[in-house]
Amino acid sequence: MSTTICQEVVAGMGGMRTAGDLVARVQLAKAMKTPDAKKYVADKLHLSVEELTDPIIMDEVRRDLGLGRIILYPGNAIGMEAKINIARVLDLEIKSVNNFMDKTK
Repeated sequence: MSTTICQEVVAGMGGMRTAGDLVARVQLAKAMKTPDAKKYVADKLHLSVEELTDPIIMDEVRRDLGLGRIILYPGNAIGMEAKINIARVLDLEIKSVNNFMDKTK
C-alpha cells in the first residue's frame, strides 16, 4: 500500500522531471510522510519546497548534482552513477548502491 502512495506522489510531483522520485525514495527509506520528505529533500538540495516542483530549476539541480534526468545528454549521470549520487546527496542507504560498492572493493 505505501509503495502505491509513493508512486502517486512521484506522478503528482513530476517524477524525474522535478523531484518526485527523490521524495518517494526518502519516504520509503526513512518512513517519512510526504510533507516531511519534501522538506528533507529541499533541505538537502538547498532549495525551497516550492522549487522542488519547478522543472527548470530541478533540471539544473539534477544536472549539476548528477541525479539523473529524463533527457539524456552526453556526460549526464545515468543508471548506477545517478543512484550513487542520489544516495550521497540525500544521505540514503540504497541496497543496489551498497551491493555495487561491495563488489567494486
